Amino acid sequence: MNDFLKEEMKNIALSMFRKNFFGIFHGSISAKIKQDQFIINRKNAIFDDLEKSDFIKLYSKKDYRWKDASIDADIHLNIYKNIGEAKFVAYAMPPFLTSYSISHDKIKPIDYFGYKEIKEAEIYNPKQFDDWYERAEFEIYNHLKSNQTNFMIIKGYGVYIFGRDLQQIAKTIAIMENSCKILHYSQ
Repeated sequence: MNDFLKEEMKNIALSMFRKNFFGIFHGSISAKIKQDQFIINRKNAIFDDLEKSDFIKLYSKKDYRWKDASIDADIHLNIYKNIGEAKFVAYAMPPFLTSYSISHDKIKPIDYFGYKEIKEAEIYNPKQFDDWYERAEFEIYNHLKSNQTNFMIIKGYGVYIFGRDLQQIAKTIAIMENSCKILHYSQ
């Protein structure tokens, strides 16, 4: 089962890398395997050439493995612990979505697929980046839970998204990115 999940995550990560949603060492993808366990990419993962060894199994209780995990591991853990329907979590930084988020407070797609999938999405302003990683693990899951949404677009940072299907997560990110691209070129 874990090898199948790693293979699926590897394939989706490659697609997301090719679309410029993940960078060389930038982004994160994980899968919950048990109530207190999940698989996530290692911190130095190169997303266009992931191997099964580029994923690490983490437990809720932190141990020596956490030092090799993605910087986003705490955020993923808190989503899994607090949002029961989360089976997969991803963090991506699609360029049009991220740049659009810098100068807007909402995304209101004007294209058909964006409108049907998203309708309208609030952009969360973290206010300052100096202490973002200390706050992010709590602010992200709190925002997702209190707004009853499966994604959070963060101003100048990217998007966190969770779901039950990894392909649907990638599709939603692609639709958001395309909608922001259309909004950019239509102005």
